[in-house]
Amino acid sequence: MSKRVNISSGAPWEAIVGYSRAVRVGNIIEVTGTVAVDDNGPVGVGDAYEQTKFIIQKIEKVLVQAGANLTDVVRTRLFVTDIAQWEAYGKAHGEFFGEIRPCTTMIEVSKLIAPEYLIEIEATAILGNN
Repeated sequence: MSKRVNISSGAPWEAIVGYSRAVRVGNIIEVTGTVAVDDNGPVGVGDAYEQTKFIIQKIEKVLVQAGANLTDVVRTRLFVTDIAQWEAYGKAHGEFFGEIRPCTTMIEVSKLIAPEYLIEIEATAILGNN
C-alpha cells in the first residue's frame, strides 16, 4: 500500500476547509486549485497572463516539495472567469507546458473565491511518466 503524504502551504484556511496544498500517494501527485496570491495578497490583479504565470510557478514549487517537477504533469485544469481571455491564459500555460503537453481543460466559471482572481489551476503529476 502506498503511503499518503499531505503537503501544506501553511495557509490558515487549509485546516478550516479541510484540504492540503498537494497530496502525494505513491507516484501520483494532485495539486489543489491554485490562485495568484502570495503572502502580500493577490498578484497580477486584472492581468490574466501574469496570474497564470504566477500560478504555474507556484504549482512548480509544490511539485518540487513532493519530489516532482513540471515535466511530470499529465493534466491541468484551468478555471477562468472570462473565457474571452483564453489567449492570455493559453500563452502563459504554453510557455511552461509547450513541450510537455499535458492534457488540459479550460472552463469558464461565474466567479472564484475573490473577484481579484481571474484563474484557478489544478494539476496532476505522475512520477516516472516521462
